[in-house]
Amino acid sequence: LSKRCFLSSGINTEWPLRPGIGEVIPGASVIKICEFGDKYILDETAKHYKKDKNLKKGVAFPTCISINEVVCHFSPLRSDPDVLVHEGDLVKIELGVHIDGYAAVTAHSLVVGHGVDNPVSGAKADAILAAHHAAEAALRLLKAGNTNKQISDTIQKITES
Repeated sequence: LSKRCFLSSGINTEWPLRPGIGEVIPGASVIKICEFGDKYILDETAKHYKKDKNLKKGVAFPTCISINEVVCHFSPLRSDPDVLVHEGDLVKIELGVHIDGYAAVTAHSLVVGHGVDNPVSGAKADAILAAHHAAEAALRLLKAGNTNKQISDTIQKITES
């Protein structure tokens, strides 16, 4: 069961991410999107592994919507002032699912109002691409024998180019 739970939690991070992305539209409330994501995870995980009544499952990492310069993990309380999504915002959506403690967390970034038919361009597109290349380089350099300085220097070169 453990291996199956681990695999299921990983697979199950993709299905709540897609509907959550669909909620990220101009004028949408960040609080409402976060509540939607968490409720979706709880509703969907309740449908799986019903025979084992003691099996814990659900939200491993609350849905977070981080806009523009907010790096990550913005999941406001209901009592916090509401933040709205605007056209052209760079939005990061993060969430996590667990089944029997086996957690999987996923994230996706998007620019509101842009897509295949209306691609992002200019400085915003350059920054997004630089972040992607920096992450890819860091992952490739993260291995025995390399230093943190080597990785940091590579990221710095990418962001300056």
